[in-house]
Amino acid sequence: MPVALITGASRGLGKQTALALSAHGYSVAVNYVSSHKEAANLVKTLLKTMGNSSIAFKADVGDITQVRAMAEEIQKTFGKLDVIINNAGITKDNLLLKQTEDEWDSIIRTNLKGCFNIISALSPLMIQSGGGNIINISSYSGMKGKAGQSAYSASKAAILGLTVSAAQELSRYNIRVNAILPGYMMTEMGLKAQKAAEKAKDESILKKLSEPKDAADFIVYLATTKNISGQVFSLDSRIG
Repeated sequence: MPVALITGASRGLGKQTALALSAHGYSVAVNYVSSHKEAANLVKTLLKTMGNSSIAFKADVGDITQVRAMAEEIQKTFGKLDVIINNAGITKDNLLLKQTEDEWDSIIRTNLKGCFNIISALSPLMIQSGGGNIINISSYSGMKGKAGQSAYSASKAAILGLTVSAAQELSRYNIRVNAILPGYMMTEMGLKAQKAAEKAKDESILKKLSEPKDAADFIVYLATTKNISGQVFSLDSRIG
């Protein structure tokens, strides 16, 4: 049975992806940092409805020590790792001239450093498993930038460069690395910015926002591919 690790999996896109992967026969390692109840409930749901092995692992992705400890636990529990979904992310929107250093550092720490920590700490297990797929969740803001999101946009743009570089370095180990831009979704993060949601919907050529289930289904597909790497896939219908 293939094994997938999803960071930030207790809610939103991470949760939807966990459900989708489990439905397709994956054992799921559910990573969370503070939402213990939500993560525990998700694991119960996966075990009850899907019947596949699932365990929650608490770890701050921005802390390499915690990430390495989680990697050891995943190896002990599952003995392998086939898919990594780097989904954990935060935003603290503020204008550039008002953004504090602490706000900037916390966003970069979770979104970018967290992605690096997971790849560096978990790739050895994936190599031992014969290879696999790493999927990094970036953002439309990382491609186009957005006023009030300098730190978030910078972190998500950097993930794209990290994705292509990692794809080149890890290809020798049969590891594919890709990124997706899931689009604006009405998850917990999206619900906090109604005006931004309305603007994203207006800019969409379909006049629609993205659906977490659609993004999760695409992630499941990408996780099964064998010859796609170093690519960025936009699931957003905004253009320009």
